[in-house]
Amino acid sequence: MPQPEPIVVLGAGAIGSVYAVKLAARHRVTVVARPDHVDAIRAGGLRLVGRETVTARVDAVTQIETIAPGTIILLTTKVNATAAALTPIAHLVRQDTIIVCVQNGLDSEGIARRAVGGRGVVLRAITQFGAIFESPGIVNYTAAGHTLLEDGPHSASVAAVLAAAGLEGRVSPDIRTEIWRKLIFNCVINPLTAITGTEVRGIADPRLDPVKQLVIDECLAVARSEGIAFEIDFLAAITDIFAASRTIASMRQDLMRGRPTEIDHMNGAVADLGRRAGIACPVNAALTAIIRAMDRCTMAP
Repeated sequence: MPQPEPIVVLGAGAIGSVYAVKLAARHRVTVVARPDHVDAIRAGGLRLVGRETVTARVDAVTQIETIAPGTIILLTTKVNATAAALTPIAHLVRQDTIIVCVQNGLDSEGIARRAVGGRGVVLRAITQFGAIFESPGIVNYTAAGHTLLEDGPHSASVAAVLAAAGLEGRVSPDIRTEIWRKLIFNCVINPLTAITGTEVRGIADPRLDPVKQLVIDECLAVARSEGIAFEIDFLAAITDIFAASRTIASMRQDLMRGRPTEIDHMNGAVADLGRRAGIACPVNAALTAIIRAMDRCTMAP
């Protein structure tokens, strides 16, 4: 693409802010965020600390009124906030608008497509970056990674935009398998570190191996019913990949901030799919119930 594309980061929390700062070096970036985050960004810019220390000047708003031609929207809200974020702007979405769902869980792209009524182009993406929301205007960038996009219209050009900004954009020929791969990691790491109150590296504690394996086995059984199969040892991979991770999983961040988690789109989604397929998922169902109870406790007045 010869000209810098206008980019909107819709739901700029921790991960969205990392993407916004990196993209701002080459593009006109607008972040849509909560009022306190917006006020801080307007006053002093959007600042990353941690792996990089950099402050970017980006436009910051609580809602968008127009969408320019050729805009790329990076949807970085929680999956449970997708409809609320997109429905109010559905009438603004143009045929050349590209909405990239950089989200966790299952079917976030389907929710997005329904919310915008089939307008524009909706692409699913998976991020391997890590970040912690420190305070309004400041995000701790904790882990570098890559961004996988589904193979669809404009995917190659969006991947190139992300790659040029240091976000390692890649097009996956099999995004469903990649979604399930990350889902299984998330179904283990997110609820267990939220319950134990640890950083992500706490998931490597061998005392958790029995419950981790039960979660993995249920997920793999449901994935097979969906036509997805893996040959990797997830239990070993989780330890190898995350034993040194000093970041905090998104579910624990949500609980710490008194906000709804994505449990229904992770372990809850696995348990629901299992139920429809006649596959018992008692451990994923139990973790879902525990996190829902913790949700209610943190959000109680």
